Amino acid sequence: MVKLGVASAAVLALGGGVAALMQAGLQNGKLGEAGREVFRAVGRAVLQGSLPTDDAARQVALDGLLGRIDELTLALPTHAQDELSQLLSLLASAPGRHLMAGLSQAWPVASDADIQLALQGMRLSALALRQQAYAALHDITAAAYFTDASTWPLLGYPGPPKL
Repeated sequence: MVKLGVASAAVLALGGGVAALMQAGLQNGKLGEAGREVFRAVGRAVLQGSLPTDDAARQVALDGLLGRIDELTLALPTHAQDELSQLLSLLASAPGRHLMAGLSQAWPVASDADIQLALQGMRLSALALRQQAYAALHDITAAAYFTDASTWPLLGYPGPPKL
């Protein structure tokens, strides 16, 4: 089991390092194009039912999500930014997307249902590395979306009590 964990970490480090040369997941602490592509797609899938149904409003909500993820990533320590950047670079590459997420289509063209299946596969994987990648994608997406007060009415949440 320890050997599998070490091998998984080596694959992520090597794959993420090579992919980072092609497309950086983060640039100067914010999402690069590769990271934006992954998180926009993950956001569509994870937040399905919470996003506005109107296409224009949905795009505005996803753009807001990406902006809040930028704020979140800027607040991370450098080592965490580096790890997230490697993960996003790996997931943005076709081989990494297949290996880590089991997703055959590129993120922007994959259906929400296909992305949800890929995320579920990561969540239930026997490999801790895939589970951790899922947790990072899910938790960052949910935290960045639901901390914005404009999302609360969709959930029926009135906001914090007024003092």
